[in-house]
Amino acid sequence: MRLLFQRHKCGLALLFLLGVVANSPAQKSILSPKVSLTERFPKQTVQQNEVRVQKDTTKSQKTMVYLENSEILSFDQERLPGVQLLKGDVCFRHDNAFLYCDSAYFYEEQNSFNAYGHVKIVQGDTLFVYGDVLYYDGNTKMARLRHNVKMENRRVTLTTDSLNYDRLNNVGYYFQGGKLQDELNVLTSVYGYYYPNTNDAVFNDAVVLTNPKFVLNSDTLNYNTKTEIASILGPTTIVYKEETTIYSEKGWYNTRTEESQLLNFSHIYHVGGKHLTGKIIFYDKKNGRGEAFSHIVVEDSARQITLLGNYSRYIEEGELALATDSALMMEYSGKDTLFMHADTLYSYAVDSVNKEVQAFHNVRMYRDDFQGVCDSAIYFTKDSVLDLLQLPILWSDNRQLTGDTIRAYSKNGQIDKVVVINSAFVAECEDSIKFNQLSGKELVAYIREGELRQVDVKGNAQSVFYPKEESGAMIGLNQTESSYLSAYFEEGKLKRLVLKPKPSGTMFPLDQIPPESLYLRNFSWQIEYRPQNKADVFTNKGRARFETTTAKGSKAIKGEVIEKTKNRDNNSSLKKELGGGRQ
Repeated sequence: MRLLFQRHKCGLALLFLLGVVANSPAQKSILSPKVSLTERFPKQTVQQNEVRVQKDTTKSQKTMVYLENSEILSFDQERLPGVQLLKGDVCFRHDNAFLYCDSAYFYEEQNSFNAYGHVKIVQGDTLFVYGDVLYYDGNTKMARLRHNVKMENRRVTLTTDSLNYDRLNNVGYYFQGGKLQDELNVLTSVYGYYYPNTNDAVFNDAVVLTNPKFVLNSDTLNYNTKTEIASILGPTTIVYKEETTIYSEKGWYNTRTEESQLLNFSHIYHVGGKHLTGKIIFYDKKNGRGEAFSHIVVEDSARQITLLGNYSRYIEEGELALATDSALMMEYSGKDTLFMHADTLYSYAVDSVNKEVQAFHNVRMYRDDFQGVCDSAIYFTKDSVLDLLQLPILWSDNRQLTGDTIRAYSKNGQIDKVVVINSAFVAECEDSIKFNQLSGKELVAYIREGELRQVDVKGNAQSVFYPKEESGAMIGLNQTESSYLSAYFEEGKLKRLVLKPKPSGTMFPLDQIPPESLYLRNFSWQIEYRPQNKADVFTNKGRARFETTTAKGSKAIKGEVIEKTKNRDNNSSLKKELGGGRQ
């Protein structure tokens, strides 16, 4: 016996009829023939590849599922005992939710139903869920939707082929791939959770966030659709169209403002070999500014310069960078790397090819072929020129150069010329007492293949030398004075001395050298300040010379440098833009 009702409405007295239809013959299902038996009677256990949600049992109070409407209601007690077969404009109500479909099996005693065709869940006035098939359990308030599933919550849309929606905890989750889209971003992943109440979403496995300006790839990501902030919880790469790339394993990124906080030694790469990293990075991509803390690295591989420190600021426009707190510059264009430490380091791009690095206060530098100290320095990548300003000292082999300003030129990774401006002095150690010495107003030293070949002294040129026999034995002390002096060297030894015009001089035998003739005026051998290795550049040896007043002549090259750079917009505002750093 088969029983059929037209236009069933909730409230009809039907329960008394259930007993008389127990022996009714089988009847063809009213469901679509496309729906398989497994979809009609799905297993109640969650599949292995589905993501389980922790249920809040404290909220669980059993409420009844009510049938609000159906155009046709029928029974088939032989095949489907105790099941109401519904068709046409079917509507259920459960608490504050309405559930619609074309047809359904209603298991009233189990407080559940299976719905098919144009499935729709309406919860409140903001949440809508659609699908082809719905398996609903009113006791647990779990809705399992399959095929062409879509969840809409205001401006957020989630689409997938399989979605479990836990109405008790108000969370929807997919486990076979899905997509969440808001006004700004599109996110896809294999597994995903969406919490409409808090606007939070959690994504796992093959996560891709697509934004008009960038693409984010990750294996684990949290995202809030209200704040549009992505929380980075695993290896994540953000690639911009203009070829800026961010790599981070922990932090957050505001997809609308493009501001971020990146932790655990994240990396920012820019086109052209520029790279910023640090333990903590605050990065404003929109305005092209970054701030990094602890073990920072600002690298320019194209120009072969790296800045290190424990604090840094970076401005993309003009490539302005500051490094402080154990600041170190490494220049590695040649076979040997130059290590230069200072209290504060600034760098900026002169043009698309060249860069300048400025070092301020307590400057110490080390390279295998020379070492130096001063109070400020400037390195120019264009000509590989290094200016040592304010009481500089430069050492090479057993020689020491001092003056108001020292400018060192490098070629093919080695120094090939040194210019000393004002109060020029070079001393070469023979032993603990005897020193070859040259002094004058200006000095130029020429170096080839790492060996000193010639020294020209201009203006009040004076010298003290210890000439030697072929055997290497010292002859005595030669003291000279002239306006111009040229000294020529072979294999590092003085071979010839040219003085002009009207030179004067005295030769003293070794046993007749007056003590006052041993040293020229302003001689000061300061080997104790010489950096011994790259680590020694961080040693503050408290040079007493820094306590004296800087000589007026130091303005020669320094003034030239300032004149060259003061009209450049990116340099004139350098300290102002970077804020002077943290000392």
